[in-house]
Amino acid sequence: MAAVGVGGSTAAAGPGVVSAGTLEPGTTSAGNVKHLVLFLHEAVLVQYVDTLKLAVPSLIYTLQNNLQYVAISNLPAATFQVTYQLKILTTALFSVLMLNRSLSRLQWASLLLLFTGVAIVQAQQAGGGGPRPLDQNPGAGLAAVVASCLSSGFAGVYFEKILKGSSGSVWLRNLQLGLFGTALGLVGLWWAEGTAVARRGFFFGYTPAVWGVVLNQAFGGLLVAVVVKYADNILKGFATSLSIVLSTVASIRLFGFHLDPLFALGAGLVIGAVYLYSLPRGAVKAIASTSASASGPCIHQQPPGQPPPPQLSSHRGDLITEPFLPKSVLVK
Repeated sequence: MAAVGVGGSTAAAGPGVVSAGTLEPGTTSAGNVKHLVLFLHEAVLVQYVDTLKLAVPSLIYTLQNNLQYVAISNLPAATFQVTYQLKILTTALFSVLMLNRSLSRLQWASLLLLFTGVAIVQAQQAGGGGPRPLDQNPGAGLAAVVASCLSSGFAGVYFEKILKGSSGSVWLRNLQLGLFGTALGLVGLWWAEGTAVARRGFFFGYTPAVWGVVLNQAFGGLLVAVVVKYADNILKGFATSLSIVLSTVASIRLFGFHLDPLFALGAGLVIGAVYLYSLPRGAVKAIASTSASASGPCIHQQPPGQPPPPQLSSHRGDLITEPFLPKSVLVK
């Protein structure tokens, strides 16, 4: 592809972005790769303090994944799905503690509704299950799922604080976070499946469906970072909960899923929670004042022998008086 510089010269433009002021004849994609390497060196190695900050959520996310495995191994699927929704409340709690975010009573109530609705939907999907295996430890499973919820809330809010408290872009922060995640993942892979990888190769079993899942997860991770950057983790939780409901509705057509009253109840609670949380803070007071005015004026009893005080009309500055009020009290 050809690009025209300021002086009218034409040069081959690579896949990178080159400003018009620096475009010169002979520029190739190799120069763009060099600039990318220099940028990564500056952002990751030179600014190592910012990079190390991302090691904290990366380590916690890795710990969280292992805790989920311990929890699901020691709890029935329905129990795990219900208790794991505690992450909605822990995320809100850490948002208040770490970001000094204030939530109204209505918003806390909507979070409880969201927790209940998602728990019902997830429990309905998981089903009752069969008898509990003898090697399961419910106490260890419950402790693991609670620790996983706490770590999920803390890591998410910590990542949000880094995104909103620095000038780094979303893409750079994802790159820094991915470096630690990749390193930790490779260590875990070598520890658990090192012999199999050495014998069969790293990409053994990577079918097109697997690549599709990888790309979908990568794209979803970028979307989550954008949501956290420009919204917050609580709204991300609401979006995730809605996606659970929508995916279940889609499975009705795709996989023959049968809708039952329990799922309808959970979905209704989720939708209602989203609506309540999205209400402005002044909306509740406005609704309350409207209801109070619709119920009629309050009648206050006065002591015997004293006329009732004049009241200002809500529509204009005139005084509202009772028919029996003496004329001497009227002020015009």
